[in-house]
Amino acid sequence: MEARKPEIRDQPKKEPKVSRTHAPADLSPLDWQRGLRRQFGREQAFGIENLTSEPFFSEFRVSNPVSKSSYRVAIRGLGPGGNFCSCPDYATSELGTCKHIEFRLARLEKKRGAKTAFARGYQPAFSELYLRNDGKRCVHFRAGTDSPPAVRKAAAGLFDAEHNGMLPEERFGGLEHFMTMVSKGGHELRAYDDALDFIAGRRDASRRASKLEQLFPRGAADPKLLALLKVPLYPYQAEGALFAVQAGRALIGDDMGLGKTIQAIAATEILARHFGVSKVLVICPTSLKYQWQSEITRFSGRQGENAARVINGGRAQRQKDYALDDFCKITNYEKLKPDLDLIAAWAPELIIVDEAQRVKNWNTIAARALKRIDSSYAIVLTGTPLENKLEELISIVQFVDQHRL
Repeated sequence: MEARKPEIRDQPKKEPKVSRTHAPADLSPLDWQRGLRRQFGREQAFGIENLTSEPFFSEFRVSNPVSKSSYRVAIRGLGPGGNFCSCPDYATSELGTCKHIEFRLARLEKKRGAKTAFARGYQPAFSELYLRNDGKRCVHFRAGTDSPPAVRKAAAGLFDAEHNGMLPEERFGGLEHFMTMVSKGGHELRAYDDALDFIAGRRDASRRASKLEQLFPRGAADPKLLALLKVPLYPYQAEGALFAVQAGRALIGDDMGLGKTIQAIAATEILARHFGVSKVLVICPTSLKYQWQSEITRFSGRQGENAARVINGGRAQRQKDYALDDFCKITNYEKLKPDLDLIAAWAPELIIVDEAQRVKNWNTIAARALKRIDSSYAIVLTGTPLENKLEELISIVQFVDQHRL
C-alpha cells in the first residue's frame, strides 16, 4: 500500500524587513514610518489585559515589563486612524498607529475568528465622537447600530459623510446642541476626552484671536498695547507679546538683549487682565530669580510680596510659600522635581521658562519634571542657538506643544 504523502499547506508570506535608516522606494514617508512601527510592535513581548468582554474591538492595557509603562489601546479596525493609544508617539506622530497598536493587532489577527470579525468591522450599538490622528488631527463621528433616525439625520447635517464623518472646524459651535439632543433622546454617545480637548483648544484659540482684535485693533502698533507696561514696548516686543497670547503656548527665541523678559511680562499682563490668569510660575536659573522678581514689579507695576515671590529654603519653607495666594512664584530648575506635588497643588495657569536651553536634553531630571507640569499657557524663552541638533529642539517643543513635532 502506497504511503500517504503529508499535506503541504501554504505558509503565510513573511513581510519584507523595513529599513530603519532608508525609506524604501515604493513607500511614502508616512507608510515607511507606519511600517517601522508595525515591524517593531510585532517583535515585542508586551503584556496585554483586555479591559472589556469584547474579544476583538475592545480596549486593552498594553504594558512594557522593561520600562514599567502601560498604555490604553482601543482597537477599531486594521487600518490606521481609527484605533487609539494613549502613548506619546501616537499623540504626536499623526501616523494613526504606534508600536502598541501594532503589537495588539498582530496578536488579534492570530486568534480564531479574527478574519471574520475584521471583515465585518466595528459595529457598536452606541455612537462615538473620537479623534482621528492619521495625517491630520480631526474629530469624527461614528453612528452606532442603535442610533435612532433623528440622531442620524442630525449627524448628517453636522458631520461630513464624504470624509468619514469628520466634523469641520467651522461647525464646532453646533456640537453642543447635537450632544444635548442625543442625550435627551436616550441614545448613548461616547465622546472621548482627546476629541473634546481638541475642540476646546481650537475654540479657545479662536476666542483669543477675536478678543485680541477687539482689545488691540491696530495689532502690535496699537497705542494701548505699546503703553501696557510701565516702560514703553518696542513694536517688535509688542508683536512678540501678542504672538505669545494668541498661540497660548509659545517659544520666543530672540537674540540676547532684545527684551525677551519684557515680552513675557507683557504677555502675562494681557493674560491676567483680559483672560483670567491669576497664577504664574517662572522657572529660571538660580542666579536670575531675584532679577525676575525685580523686573516683574518694575515693568508691571504690581507691588507687594504677593506680586512675585521667590521660592527658596528647605522643603517646609517651600511648602508654605506654595500655599500662599501669590500672583507669581519664581523657582529654579533644580527644585522642579522635588516640588512637583507642590506645584501641581498650586496649579499655575501660565508657566514661563527662561533659559530654556537648560532642558534641551529630553532625558535630564529637569526636562522630565518640566513636562509633567500642566498649564493652559506657556512661554518659553531662549536666546542661545540650539546648535542645529534636532533632539535639542524636540525636547523644548515637547513642552510647548507636542503636536507641532
